[in-house]
Amino acid sequence: MTIQRHGVTRRWSDLVVHRGVGYFVEVPDSPELPPREQFRQVLRQVDQRLAMVGSSRENLLQVTIYMPNPEDLAVFNEEWDAWVPNGHAPSRACVHTQLAAPRYRVELVLTAAVDG
Repeated sequence: MTIQRHGVTRRWSDLVVHRGVGYFVEVPDSPELPPREQFRQVLRQVDQRLAMVGSSRENLLQVTIYMPNPEDLAVFNEEWDAWVPNGHAPSRACVHTQLAAPRYRVELVLTAAVDG
């Protein structure tokens, strides 16, 4: 059984790949940014993480979106709709909840098909 782990720390791995599926979590690198900029940033980070394993946003399988402020959802959806390629939308859920750091406006839990 082969499991690839990228960005391994004591507490987590940035991305784990097993049997052609990548699993990862993204939060904005700059939580001091306003919501729209955090959303754009986290989506760019998703692109970068996917590229690490030869995948892309077209290969997303499922995304769970965690947001502490439900009023941010409309703005997030604007950014999301511009980012997700037409015809390639993953399964998606959005959950209103408190996040680990108070300035985070979004956290994404993602699975994607990958080549390796």
